[in-house]
Amino acid sequence: MRALCAVVMGLLLCGPGVAVAAKLRTQHTGTVNLNEATAAELDLLPGVGEKAAQRIIEHRQKRPFKRVEELVRVKGFGKKKFLKLKAHLALSGPTTLRVEQVPVPSEGKEVSTTND
Repeated sequence: MRALCAVVMGLLLCGPGVAVAAKLRTQHTGTVNLNEATAAELDLLPGVGEKAAQRIIEHRQKRPFKRVEELVRVKGFGKKKFLKLKAHLALSGPTTLRVEQVPVPSEGKEVSTTND
């Protein structure tokens, strides 16, 4: 019983700090050049890991991408995953993808703007 009380008290004391951490979400902004990005840059894409990034590089060495839709030809990338990534894919220009932790907007609070 004492152990249970100690755990409950610990959770109560840690509660606010845990709640603050839970109110952050990952936000991806920018694009990745499929034909020039490094494995580390490709790894920043949501749902793309080290192995998938390497498969993209191996694919483009054989045949550079002419359209971003060709990503579905790479093993592990289906239509569903492609649609999730599409907004972050490019074939030219620099890789500008950034991953940030941003606060989640509070529920129940409406944000209104006025034009004065």
